[in-house]
Amino acid sequence: MSPSSLPPLRWLPAAAVEQAMPPLTERLALAERTMVALATPGGAELPPKIAIHPRPIGSWMHAMPAHLRAAEPTRDLVGMKWIGGFTTNSEKGISALNALIVVNDPDTGVPLAVIDGGPITAQRTAAVSGVAIRTFGPTILDRPIKVALIGAGVQGRSHLPVLGHLLPGMEITIFDRHPERAEALMDLARGTDGIALARTAVTAREAILNADVVITAASFASPEVRQVMRTDWLAPEALVVPVDYATYCSAEVAQQAALFVVDQREQFLANRDIGNFDGYPDPATTLGEAIIAGASRAPGRVVVTHLGVGLADLIFADAILARAAQAGLGLLLPR
Repeated sequence: MSPSSLPPLRWLPAAAVEQAMPPLTERLALAERTMVALATPGGAELPPKIAIHPRPIGSWMHAMPAHLRAAEPTRDLVGMKWIGGFTTNSEKGISALNALIVVNDPDTGVPLAVIDGGPITAQRTAAVSGVAIRTFGPTILDRPIKVALIGAGVQGRSHLPVLGHLLPGMEITIFDRHPERAEALMDLARGTDGIALARTAVTAREAILNADVVITAASFASPEVRQVMRTDWLAPEALVVPVDYATYCSAEVAQQAALFVVDQREQFLANRDIGNFDGYPDPATTLGEAIIAGASRAPGRVVVTHLGVGLADLIFADAILARAAQAGLGLLLPR
């Protein structure tokens, strides 16, 4: 096949990605599809994140290749996410996280699209949290469900509509080390469907006390708060969903939980081996295994840690690419 006979390469910038982003209910379905594929023998292939650590100190770049094996080879998905976290970017007025996703033809390996991964990272992470809440969240209570959200950045914003959708009538308390960011997110929460009340807290502990659901989405570049959240901060039946690795959630919380769940066992263990989860126990199950088994909410605290997997980015990217092509979004680049 000559280069001239290959299809053009589609470039989707962030604005086009956001325009082609599936609606919330579909995003939750895509996240659940990802978790189930990870737990299905032969359903997917992906190594733990391949990392390098450029300067400045604390920065990182991750390569996240993934392959979804479908019933038919022509329906496979093949691709990779390339993402960097540079802790000093805030000083330059740019995002700390920047990513690209490459989607390849499963039959030939020819790149089909390059997609800005920022909006996908935000929405697929919140959707996986949503799957955790839908699987292990609080049962119907005789009062509004109380949610604590730690971190008022991109992930804080992306989690609001998911929380409002899954926990209608909920009350949310927000903490961020920068009070002005917490106030801004509170204002956004007050205009989000399903959220009945939003407030800020002066400390993370104040926000978390008595919460039924705790989402921690702080910056990884917060060594002064590493593993500070203890069991005495938490309600006896709390669901804890850390999306910031062990930045806030202590090993003690995972050790004493009635159930400790991860998104992918191999990735979690690899990260624990290099010190990202010091003192954490082995996970009892994965989120996908729990879904397949039809697991119900167990008594006691549940911790669902999801590290983010390239398969989720690829599955979201495929859905976005289809919608973008139908709408004629993005830029077609010649070979």
